[in-house]
Amino acid sequence: MKQRIWGLGPLLISLSLGAAATPVTLTPTVEARVQTPFAALVPQPKAATFPNGTLPLSGLGVRVVGTAPELGWAARDLRAEWKTRLGLTLGDAAAGAKSIVIGTLADADLAARAKAAGLTPSGPEAYALWVDDGGAFVVGADARGAYLGAQTLRQLLTPAGVRYARITDAPALRQRVAMIYLDQYSKGVNDTLIPMLAALKYNAVLVMSNYVQWDTAKAGGFAHPGGASKAEARRVADLARSYGLEVIPLIETLSHAGWMFYGGKNLDLRQDPDSQNPWAYDTLNPATYDRVIIPILKEAVEVFGPKVIHLGHDEVRNRDRFPARENGKALGFETLFVNDVVKLHDYLKGLGVDSMIWHDTAFADAVIGTLPARLPKDLQVAYWNYAPGNSFGLLGTIQKLGFPTFGASWSDPGNAEGHAQAAAGTGAQGMIQTRWTGYFGNPSIWDGNADQGTPFVRAAGAFWNPAAPPVKDAELRYRDLYQPTPYRAEAGATVDLSPVVTRALADEDGSGWIGKGRDIDLRNLKPGVQRLGAYLFDVRGAVMLRGSRASVKALPERATVDLNRKARALAFLHVTGWPAATNREKVGQYEIEYADGSKVTQPLEYGRHIRAWTDTAPTSMIPAPGWNGVTGEGLSVAVPVLEWVNPKPDQVIRSVTLVSAGGNANPALLGLTVLGD
Repeated sequence: MKQRIWGLGPLLISLSLGAAATPVTLTPTVEARVQTPFAALVPQPKAATFPNGTLPLSGLGVRVVGTAPELGWAARDLRAEWKTRLGLTLGDAAAGAKSIVIGTLADADLAARAKAAGLTPSGPEAYALWVDDGGAFVVGADARGAYLGAQTLRQLLTPAGVRYARITDAPALRQRVAMIYLDQYSKGVNDTLIPMLAALKYNAVLVMSNYVQWDTAKAGGFAHPGGASKAEARRVADLARSYGLEVIPLIETLSHAGWMFYGGKNLDLRQDPDSQNPWAYDTLNPATYDRVIIPILKEAVEVFGPKVIHLGHDEVRNRDRFPARENGKALGFETLFVNDVVKLHDYLKGLGVDSMIWHDTAFADAVIGTLPARLPKDLQVAYWNYAPGNSFGLLGTIQKLGFPTFGASWSDPGNAEGHAQAAAGTGAQGMIQTRWTGYFGNPSIWDGNADQGTPFVRAAGAFWNPAAPPVKDAELRYRDLYQPTPYRAEAGATVDLSPVVTRALADEDGSGWIGKGRDIDLRNLKPGVQRLGAYLFDVRGAVMLRGSRASVKALPERATVDLNRKARALAFLHVTGWPAATNREKVGQYEIEYADGSKVTQPLEYGRHIRAWTDTAPTSMIPAPGWNGVTGEGLSVAVPVLEWVNPKPDQVIRSVTLVSAGGNANPALLGLTVLGD
């Protein structure tokens, strides 16, 4: 029996396991999905208080005091925030009206106001910010500080107004660098990443540029079709600078030099003549420099207009023999390495550009006593160490040897945080948040390698203020910064699936959840109606389906919800009981049938749309964060949300069926919420 009851009361629908139809309750709610501002600021300011109250939005405009480009950028970003989050236009301030004022201490009136407020900023990139019933003021010690203060003000915006605040802030590290890539997908990704990185208060980007289609590469036949054009490289550089980001191109030289051998070209310049997949070039062949390296560095300087170029020089002897040729063996590795660095350094210096390298080859234990002394002392050194904790002693050693030094972190929680503390403690130039998602995999930063995007948020907090606690909601923030969502509530309905649950979340006797007992279950995900991430769910248990494991072989292969209503989208709170053998393996699907008999299938690819409850590293942002917790034995677990957007919102959805592929990663539906009236 199927019933549809209109109004505010519960709605009855039916869900079938196999052939049997079982009534379940669907309860309307005005807040099925709610995107709200984050309470905490990232990066956390050095000093901040938040008095009660908000500055009303009505009649509020922005006034820029000064002509520095950064002040205009600040107003631009604030206007974009108003439009994206609230659908409002932030116009120019009207005479005599309360306003948002952006300027610097160079203006005597603003300097006096900051002093009177007791919030005078001090130092490069410092700013003061206060919001009260008199308006909002962002006053930078310099124009760059005012721009960064505006990024903080964006986070104070709510649908009710701008939160009152009193903030003085300045960065602990002078340079805060994030790594981006140039490839054929550059525009779609970098146009999103660059504003996001600026909002997080980075002030530079390290741009992987190996495969830019340089004129030299085109003429030599080794331009990769997946590389970005020179025009795109120049466009990205200009875009980055318009968001206050210095551009540092990374062109991997000496090692990781496969780019110059693409298509089987330049094989006469291999360091190792026997290498089938060349890794390093021959430093004693003049053609290496005359034909390839120097012309490309010249083009890079012309395109990027950089202050510094990162030359790579890491893992030099990890693959090919080096030295491999007899003339190189006679000179020895140290001399070959040093001569190459000095040659490239001196060439760039003649163009007014500094050089940077990775630390690992030049400062390895076997050579640190001799090789660094032969390098130019203005050579910048990036010390990469990707382990969590505080063991970063070599950073200080390199600094003491007289080189301008950067720390470089990667993706593991605790790595950027510990490394930034060490960098600040040793007086390093700054930190670089690296990203190794592949030369032609730019879109993977959202779908495929999103676990390398989330660390941008954690690192931003650590690089700006290493003394602050780690960012706890980095996944949520990354998703929201990369794909900003309006601040609003969406109506819908929660579904109580308790009549059709096949497994309890708490396993008291080995018959619940995945059959492993009370210490390895989901008992800490409490039952009931609750907000998980942005979504409201009614959690009662799990509609777990069949899999290849013995404990779930007898479960149903499919479950069908007879919905019989329209929807903008459906939100599925779901996981698999165990991991799949491979990423993107199809573990099941949702089949959506409309009243007219047409169907749409949403595949469930592992790691992309669904993942195991014990798999907490989100490699894709397609699923939204839902619930995170721990098991009885302390294992971190997570249950994400897949929001399926209905391509036919004007048609009635008759039914939704979850189907298991029957493999190791068996799907389990823990909650279902309908989005849209």
